[in-house]
Amino acid sequence: MRSLFLLIAIIVSPVCFSQTGDSLFLYRRGSIYSILISHRDLMFEQDIENAFNKMPVPDKYNDHGLGKKVFYTSEKNLKMKNLDQHTGFVVNSSSDKNEMNEYDFFLQRQGIASRLVAKWFHRRRSGGVCDMELVKERGYNNASEADKRLAALSIRKDDILKDAGEELIGSTFVLINDIRYIDRSSGSSILGGLVSSTINISNAMKGKDTFGQDNLGTVIKSYKGFNVKIKTYLYQLVWDEPTAAFFYNDIYTEQPDNAKNENFENNRGKFSLVFLGMQESSGKDISFMGINESEPQVMVLKACQRAMDENVANLQKNFEVFKIKAPLISVDPIRCEIGLKEGITDKSRFEVLEAVIDENGHVDYKRKGVIRPVKNMIWDNRFMAVEEHADNASLGFTTFEKVSGGDFYQGMLVRELK
Repeated sequence: MRSLFLLIAIIVSPVCFSQTGDSLFLYRRGSIYSILISHRDLMFEQDIENAFNKMPVPDKYNDHGLGKKVFYTSEKNLKMKNLDQHTGFVVNSSSDKNEMNEYDFFLQRQGIASRLVAKWFHRRRSGGVCDMELVKERGYNNASEADKRLAALSIRKDDILKDAGEELIGSTFVLINDIRYIDRSSGSSILGGLVSSTINISNAMKGKDTFGQDNLGTVIKSYKGFNVKIKTYLYQLVWDEPTAAFFYNDIYTEQPDNAKNENFENNRGKFSLVFLGMQESSGKDISFMGINESEPQVMVLKACQRAMDENVANLQKNFEVFKIKAPLISVDPIRCEIGLKEGITDKSRFEVLEAVIDENGHVDYKRKGVIRPVKNMIWDNRFMAVEEHADNASLGFTTFEKVSGGDFYQGMLVRELK
C-alpha cells in the first residue's frame, strides 16, 4: 500500500506553481466515453453508425473509451427494467428509480461505471491486478516525468486520494448520443432519414459499400434542406470518499489476489454514474462547401460532428464540472487554442486561473484575471472549417484581450464564465 501512496503523491506537488512552467503539469483534462445508441428498428441507422465510428472524442478531453462505441437496441428494449442487482446507478443524488430515464437503465445493464473505474487502473480480469500508470500519465501528462519528480516530493498523507480522485477520476464523463435526421425540405426525396433506401439496396445487390455515380444526383438532392438533430445525455462517474476508500482498500492490488478480484466482480454496483443533463442540437443548416460531391458520406460525417460539437459546447456552458480548462499558449498577445467549436462568441468571457496549493496540500485554481476574445480574432476550429474556407479557419488560436487582472504567464489556464 505504501507504493500506492507514493504513486498517487506525484499528483500533488508540495511546491507552488509558477512561471517555470510547472503549471502546465496541472493541465488535467477530463475524460470521456462517447457512445451511440443505434435504433436498428428505425430507418437509415447504418449511415449514422458509419459516421459516428469515425468521430473522435472532443479534443480537449482524454479518450476513456471502453472499445465499443455503438450499442444496438430498440425503443422497447430501452425501457426494460429487469436490472442486475450488481449494477449501480445514481440519478441527481437520488436512488428513486422513478426518476431514471431509459438510458440510465441501459448504463446499468452494461455495467459502464465499474468498467470505467477498471480502465483507470488498468485492472486485469485475471487476478485483478491493477496499476497507477494511467493516473500518473494523465496527472502529469507524462508518466516518466512523474517518476523523475517522485524523489523531490514529500509524501502527503492528508487527503491525497481525495485530491487526485476529484480532479482526475472524478472528471470522467459518459456521453450517450441519440442521433436522428430530420428532413424539413419539401423538395427532398428523404423524410426522417439520410439517404434513399433504394440507393442502399441497389448498391448492396451490386456488392458495393459506397454510393454509386448513377445515384449521385438523387443523393445530392436528398441533402438539400435536411437538418440533423442529436440529443446528448451527460453523465459523470461518481468518485467520492466511500467509493475511493472501497476501491483502494478492497479492490486495488499489484499482485494477483483472488479475494479482491471477486470483491470487484461481486460489488460492481458500488460504482455509479450521476445523470447531469441533456442537450439537443439546434438543427442548423450545415454548409457542404469543400466536400466532393462523389463522397456524400463525408456530408453525413460533417453534419454529425458539427451537431455533436454544438451539444458538447452547450453542456460545457451549462455544467460547471464539465467545463474545460485550456492553457494559454502565449501572453503577448494573449492566445489560447479554443474557438467556435467550444462556442466562443464576441460576448464570451473567460477567467484566467493559476494552480496553487492550499494549506491542506490540495491543488486549487485561483482566478488571476478575466479576458475576452478580440473581435474578428476568434478561431473557427469547427470540423472541416478549413475545407469550406470559413473565415479565421486557419488562425490556429483565438486572441484575447485583458478585462481585468495582473500579469499572466504561459501555461495559466482559462475557463469560460457563465
